[in-house]
Amino acid sequence: MNASVTPPLVSFAEHDRSPLSIRARALVFIDPTSRALRDWLEALAPLPVPVLIEGETGTGKELLARQLHQGSGRPGLFVPVNCAMLSRKHAEAELFGHAPGASPGAPSSRAGWFGSANGGTLYLDEIADLSLPLQARLLKALETREVIRVGAHNPHPVDVRLVAATSIDLTLAVAAGKFDKRLLDYLGEARLPLPPLRERIADILPLAEYLLGLYCARLDWPVPHIGHEAQALLESHAWPGNTRELENCIHFALLVCDGDEILPRHLKLTPEVTSLSLQRQLKQLLAHPTTAGEWRMTLRNLLDEGTQS
Repeated sequence: MNASVTPPLVSFAEHDRSPLSIRARALVFIDPTSRALRDWLEALAPLPVPVLIEGETGTGKELLARQLHQGSGRPGLFVPVNCAMLSRKHAEAELFGHAPGASPGAPSSRAGWFGSANGGTLYLDEIADLSLPLQARLLKALETREVIRVGAHNPHPVDVRLVAATSIDLTLAVAAGKFDKRLLDYLGEARLPLPPLRERIADILPLAEYLLGLYCARLDWPVPHIGHEAQALLESHAWPGNTRELENCIHFALLVCDGDEILPRHLKLTPEVTSLSLQRQLKQLLAHPTTAGEWRMTLRNLLDEGTQS
């Protein structure tokens, strides 16, 4: 597949109607790591297989899921579900639907999220938050391509592609008895690891400038430029909160910037996580054998730099 099909920045215009966070509108594929991710995403998109997206909180896993759906050619809807927000009591009915009168407050039938995603893509964020019985029923529905609504007896055929996401290592959840190994095996056919922002350095500034432009357009303000020192600070920050943290940082900087240039003091980044360069240098050092003298000299320089930061 031609990797140029997906441009370096992909935006989701339908989100313009939402007053909520603006970060869930764009994917950036500038960094070599991101370009490799884009190539793998484009290869998986048209395949009729489930996909498991793995990544830290705030990295933008739902954006990848939306791009998978757009590239799949499936005519149905993209239906996002946050499993952590599902009610334990009503989760089964919310996912698989219910028959009329299944409960006192449900006089009519409901298709559920599976029914809504029929012909399209069902995105289950934080899939490990589903209970084990619900995981087993989910797997059965995916394998048989049928769902039985709560309170019903006859199955309903469904054509749903599952894209699941997790911010934890599901193999550890399996070992702890909290995740169904059969479901993990089913999802393991196609995994899409989303690296944290700190491992996609070349994406940081383009994404920051994109977010800055969106906020300025929303507020009808002129767009300030990000100064060289502020750029260096953004690229050296560890971003434990990933894109979510970057958005908050840019929003704050825009609100407190009193000129046409964003400076380091506008960014409000904590110094204990801005010395990411130390980690990168140490990683490079460990990857390339050196003499004992070079080891000592390099480590001394790293320690000196860490003391000054």
